[in-house]
Amino acid sequence: MRDRLLERPVTDVDLEIYGLDPERFAQAMERLGAQGVGRSFYVYKYGDLDIALPRKERKVAPGHRGFAVEPAVDEREATRRRDFTINAMMYDLKEEEILDYWSGLEDLAARRLRAVDPATFVEDSLRVLRGMQFAARLGFRIEEMTCRLCRTIPLDDLPGSRIFGEFEKLFGGEWLHYGLYALESMEVSRRLWGEGLGYGSFLRAAREMARYPSGAPEAVRPYCFLTIYLQHSRVSAERILEAIDAPNRYRRLLENLPKLSKRVTPAFVADLARKEGVQASPLACYPAVRSLAEKIGVWKAPFDIGISPKELMQFGFEGRALGEELERRRREKLARLEEEG
Repeated sequence: MRDRLLERPVTDVDLEIYGLDPERFAQAMERLGAQGVGRSFYVYKYGDLDIALPRKERKVAPGHRGFAVEPAVDEREATRRRDFTINAMMYDLKEEEILDYWSGLEDLAARRLRAVDPATFVEDSLRVLRGMQFAARLGFRIEEMTCRLCRTIPLDDLPGSRIFGEFEKLFGGEWLHYGLYALESMEVSRRLWGEGLGYGSFLRAAREMARYPSGAPEAVRPYCFLTIYLQHSRVSAERILEAIDAPNRYRRLLENLPKLSKRVTPAFVADLARKEGVQASPLACYPAVRSLAEKIGVWKAPFDIGISPKELMQFGFEGRALGEELERRRREKLARLEEEG
């Protein structure tokens, strides 16, 4: 319902079936050929459809999955288990009307994320991270009371895979600066890796996230949020990547990421292109880096010092002496680039 009203692509549809008891519902799903994805949750898959009975949940044990589920009586009761009001709207196919018991339409128009029921919202810690990634994907702000509520919810019961799953959705968002605001205002950064951004650093990072990633090469776009964040954070990449359980590909690209100075120099950009063109570096999301890389010819190709190791070996260089000569020539060419400006 939410994505349809926002005129966004609808990739999945949830159907709730009223008027059937669990046994008759299970029989109907069996005849349909739907695949059960958790009988105790009354949820079945049929193509792109998720078909379920209306249900309510009670927190009975620690952790994201520590809920007891039972059928709900009516639509309002069923939608109470949703996280945010914009996700709690329903469409009655029979009456052809929107069912909005929690003012989701109002929040949708105001582009804000607000908890459906504060009493039940705090029972699921994953909702904090869901709010963060929704903010980045939809361009919505977290409503103040909901934001304060999220700051009270511990995150230490979430497995690493669930944490990274939500961060991965954040990284793919169109409004990264909204995701950054949610990350910092809900104190997710402080709770996951021990320290957030200072006010000035936050403002600078937010401006860059609002302006830069749209022009980044597709290959490095998933890394733009962290690339920009790390430029303004005092926390190491290693600590942040460990906290969100990031895959090794993130570590390979980000753990030794250099800090940008106020003035991007030819030597700095050339150093990014030691093995391949700068377009493969996460710092490619910065227009100044791309512009200079194109100017000195290292956007698509590695930095060329003018002679290959094989050619130097023909002059008798080998082993340590070969490496030292390559580095000397590399520094000489960098110095010329700096002089040329």
